[in-house]
Amino acid sequence: MDPAALIERYNRAWNDHDVDTIMSMHTPDMVFHNHTRDVRVEGAEVRPLLESTFAEQPDLRLRGRGSYFGDDFAICEWTATASDAEGREIEWDGVDIFPLRGGLIARKDVYSSSHAPRVVDREG
Repeated sequence: MDPAALIERYNRAWNDHDVDTIMSMHTPDMVFHNHTRDVRVEGAEVRPLLESTFAEQPDLRLRGRGSYFGDDFAICEWTATASDAEGREIEWDGVDIFPLRGGLIARKDVYSSSHAPRVVDREG
């Protein structure tokens, strides 16, 4: 699978909160490192992280803003939306860096502004 098609399918699985599909696209030794939250897990530890992320943010959605591809990497810029504890819609921007190996994602490094999300004002 070419990198663009792989990441398109991966991002769709994230928006569907489809943990099985996401996991199937990782190498067995995959490293998931969210640098903003200082969370790093490997291999089978990625599944519970994904499950807890989707449980904590059941309306989490990602909207792509740009993607860059090479033979063995992908970089994706995105904006995430979700509801905060007060029920307000919030959003934050981020970048994912994906080294690829054998047609699968070997690593996901996440850098985002999730520590300081914006409240979405749909009326303004």
